[in-house]
Amino acid sequence: MNASIESLTFTTPLGLNAHTKAEEFRQHHYPTDKAKQVYLNTLAVYAVKVYLQYREFETDWESSDSYDPIMQGLMNVADLVVSNYGKLECRPVLPTASVMEIPEEVWTERIGYVAVQLNESLREAKILGFVATATTKELPLSRLRSLEELPAHISQFKPQLVPAPVHLSQWLQNIFDIGWETVEALFNSAESKLEFNFRQPSDGVKRGKLLKLEQAGKQLGLLVGLTPTAASEIDISVEVYPLVAQTKLPGELQLIILDETEKPVMQASPGGSSSLEFQFSGEPGETFSVKVALGDMIVTETFLL
Repeated sequence: MNASIESLTFTTPLGLNAHTKAEEFRQHHYPTDKAKQVYLNTLAVYAVKVYLQYREFETDWESSDSYDPIMQGLMNVADLVVSNYGKLECRPVLPTASVMEIPEEVWTERIGYVAVQLNESLREAKILGFVATATTKELPLSRLRSLEELPAHISQFKPQLVPAPVHLSQWLQNIFDIGWETVEALFNSAESKLEFNFRQPSDGVKRGKLLKLEQAGKQLGLLVGLTPTAASEIDISVEVYPLVAQTKLPGELQLIILDETEKPVMQASPGGSSSLEFQFSGEPGETFSVKVALGDMIVTETFLL
């Protein structure tokens, strides 16, 4: 198979494998119009699958509706699952067509709509471009975005990994998450010349973590302390200090506490001081987050009591 990538289009031959799969799906359907629709849709999906392989995206055609004969019969569907990103709709375009037809039933749950032009012999497919959304049944081909933009467009849909919460209850058993050091070790590792009177909980524990806000040129220490109480609650302190011989926190810094619904419940800026601190209580099983923001740089830590 010899496929070619040009600056604005991608052309690939439609050989035996493509037509064998299209014929396999076609045989599930009657009347002729539905069978033809499924055949062309299959070739379009096949072409996009080949293109994405060149661009090093993994696909899962078998999990797509276009691979299911039942869904093929119920809908005019030509979707292709791009693993970890979402579904692309791959719409076949005949050689003389000036528009890409997009059935209303596929206007949702798609990360894009790709126009695939099939030549008269159905032996070659050319991917012309794409659009991000669909709101009309016929889209002029002149309104397609360049194919060069498609990889970046797909990449923006990759889900961000959510870090596991810090298990604070384990701290009381001397089990600490990676990156959380003793206060003394944190400031020694940062080679800080500063001396603060850190209050250690009498019956609890306090640990610190280095926050590197590299684009802002700042290094901060985030300290979290917890002390169990007789009322089955846990008293919590959250503090932020400057490191590396900085005397004051940046004036535009924000320290924000969020509840388990990610709603801000406490927020403060240093106002020229050398530290920020919040104190509050929680119960075992509750979660909260601490957000430290400085300009465009944001660091968020989530905690489980």
